[in-house]
Amino acid sequence: MEKEYSLWADAFRRLAKNKIALISLVIVVIYAIIAILVSLGLLAGNWAEEVGPENVAPTAEYLLGTDFLGRDVLRKVIYGTQVAMTVGFFSCVIAIPIGVTLGAVAGYFGGFVDEIIVWFYTTFASIPYLMMLISISYVMERGLKSMCIALGVTSWVGLCRLVRGEVIKHRNRDYVQAVTSLGGGHAKKLFQHILPNIFHLVIINASLRFQSAIKSEVILSYLGLGVQGTPSWGKMIDDAKQDLMQGQWWQLAGATLAMFFIVLALNILGDALRDALDPKLKGQES
Repeated sequence: MEKEYSLWADAFRRLAKNKIALISLVIVVIYAIIAILVSLGLLAGNWAEEVGPENVAPTAEYLLGTDFLGRDVLRKVIYGTQVAMTVGFFSCVIAIPIGVTLGAVAGYFGGFVDEIIVWFYTTFASIPYLMMLISISYVMERGLKSMCIALGVTSWVGLCRLVRGEVIKHRNRDYVQAVTSLGGGHAKKLFQHILPNIFHLVIINASLRFQSAIKSEVILSYLGLGVQGTPSWGKMIDDAKQDLMQGQWWQLAGATLAMFFIVLALNILGDALRDALDPKLKGQES
């Protein structure tokens, strides 16, 4: 007889068999470690130091060449990794609690409460996403902190809709009714029973939200509305416009490749998590 696994055990078992997903996970972990080391000042702390002649093409000494001030492009790419991962992480930390809380309350209580929350997020979503980000960036002092806040408070609507729909499907199921018959209150039913059963969707959404935040940060930095005074991939791509006219491609290549690998890894990992955590696929082989 085939051994039975719980939903989470079965998910980890099937995810472990997906070699591409594991490689993607390793890439994400490497980026996270780099970001932590940069934050601690143990890596690329001297990115602004002039290390050689201006605009040197990639060599064994300068793997990604130097920029117009003689700074090491590789150090700038590494420092940009810390900016991207920080924005991705803290935007998720802000957006997920907002989306989960509002979606859960709306779906569970329904009625007037649901109407108010649906009206709120529908109105919020009617504002063009990029325009809202730009507006918040102008209002707040530009920098890493304001970037995280802006991305966090503008990216919860999709998760809110998802959680609301799932809670509506679960609120009248047998296991919830059983808790009610045992005297369980609203908070117990919602937070101890319903939300744990849909939390896999939150994890999947977080992986997709993370890479979306990274891309948004790059766009805003490219437009000059992102972090100031420190390297970021978007700022490097913007600086590379002039370099390309002189045949200097390495700064653009470094920033775009760094962004490409993390976004691709997060997309693959998100798809793998969706397949692994889908209860309908429990017990099936990948």
